[in-house]
Amino acid sequence: MAGKNSFFKTLLAKRTWLGVKASSDSKKQTDKASGASQEKVPEDKAKKPKNPFFKMSKGNKPKEKPAKDLAEMGVHKRMFLPEWDLLNNRYKVERRIDFMIVIPVFLLLLIGLVAIFIATSHDYPKTLLSVLTQQALWMIIGVALAFIVMFFSTSFLWKITPWMYGFGLCLMVLPLIFYSQALVASTGAKNWISIGSVTLFQPSEFMKIAYILMLARMIVDFKRQHRQHTIKVDWTLLGYFIGITVPVLLLLGLQKDLGTALVFMAIFAGMVLVSGISWRIILPISGAIVLMISTFLYVFTMKGGKEFLYHLGMDTYQINRISAWLDPFSYASGIAYQQTQGMISIGTGGLFGKGMNVLDLSVPVRESDMIFTVIGEDFGFLGAALILILYLILIYRMLRVTFQSNNLFYTYISTGFIMMIVFHIFENIGAAVGILPLTGIPLPFISKGGSSLISNLIGVGIVLSMAYQNRLHEEMMIANRYTKRRLEH
Repeated sequence: MAGKNSFFKTLLAKRTWLGVKASSDSKKQTDKASGASQEKVPEDKAKKPKNPFFKMSKGNKPKEKPAKDLAEMGVHKRMFLPEWDLLNNRYKVERRIDFMIVIPVFLLLLIGLVAIFIATSHDYPKTLLSVLTQQALWMIIGVALAFIVMFFSTSFLWKITPWMYGFGLCLMVLPLIFYSQALVASTGAKNWISIGSVTLFQPSEFMKIAYILMLARMIVDFKRQHRQHTIKVDWTLLGYFIGITVPVLLLLGLQKDLGTALVFMAIFAGMVLVSGISWRIILPISGAIVLMISTFLYVFTMKGGKEFLYHLGMDTYQINRISAWLDPFSYASGIAYQQTQGMISIGTGGLFGKGMNVLDLSVPVRESDMIFTVIGEDFGFLGAALILILYLILIYRMLRVTFQSNNLFYTYISTGFIMMIVFHIFENIGAAVGILPLTGIPLPFISKGGSSLISNLIGVGIVLSMAYQNRLHEEMMIANRYTKRRLEH
């Protein structure tokens, strides 16, 4: 009995353990058995006992010791209290991982691998094994990086952000020097680094993450220095936004990559909205943008408009894509072949689809940009709906983690990443069903390709890091609250 009471008193003196209020009988028995006086010993002079939850190994590394028989130590379980669960599991890493983010991502990766298998087995059967092996390798690398990033602290991300942004800009220069003539001829853009016949990666995909981090750091730093909220201050903040964005858009313009530029603009718009800039600035600018788009479409559709835009510097492939979007079936045998075939393919899938590995129509690049047509044709409306539900669960969970965070830096990062994912989904699926023009934007976690997949998984790792830090902060708050209550009694 004395051993048990001495052990319980040791827990109270340590002030680093987490628990709930012990019963008054246990406290009285502890005081009686130990003969403790009512005088308080100063903390600086008190002997610091060893942590009873850990034992030291030969390498002086703490080994986790199961918190067994807590009731015997004077701690009585209260049913349905999350604090009790934290007491038993506070040192377990898996408790801090948000599996409601991990599970949808895992299922989307699995569905993507199946869809790539179906598309490649029909279009490029000789390269099926190499394509699947390569995609699986990208998945492993991306998941490993996401797991590593999850443990990044806020201070570490803050420090490396400017370096990542500068490094990303340097990488985006390389496709202008090292590119494939054949790839440029087929896509019209110099957005991939190619050396000889080997295509390496697309730097703009990694730049998206660096751009989000840089904007988030800039907003937090700016708000620290400008406590007052005035129109002049908001214009200054918007100027900083533009200053960070212009170099990226300039390089994308030189690469002639309109689709990726639209993604950056979506990130820009989302982070401007959450930064707190006044609506008296946002609304006039938004109105001007809508007016410009309307004027462009009017000029494009008028007689001689396409030739006029071509002479102004608009590329032929961009004119063709917009023409195919506005009136696809008039160009079904030419420039709109990909889009019309994709629309027909999704439509023929019906409610339940044609079945696994059944593709009757030929759709160009359906292993990548048009991967949604494979899902629609083989698995029908139900399969397409399942994809959208998984995306909704993922976005909802990321939003919830964002709202729970008390860290502004992480909040802005998560907002930028959510905007990036949402725009990717909206544009890719919208282009596949014909309501938006084709821009070559991949479907997150599903389309074939390493650059986009790894970039998206790194973004998921950052959001998981946010959830991890939220949970860690919650554990610390509960620990402090119950330690304080324990000492008061």
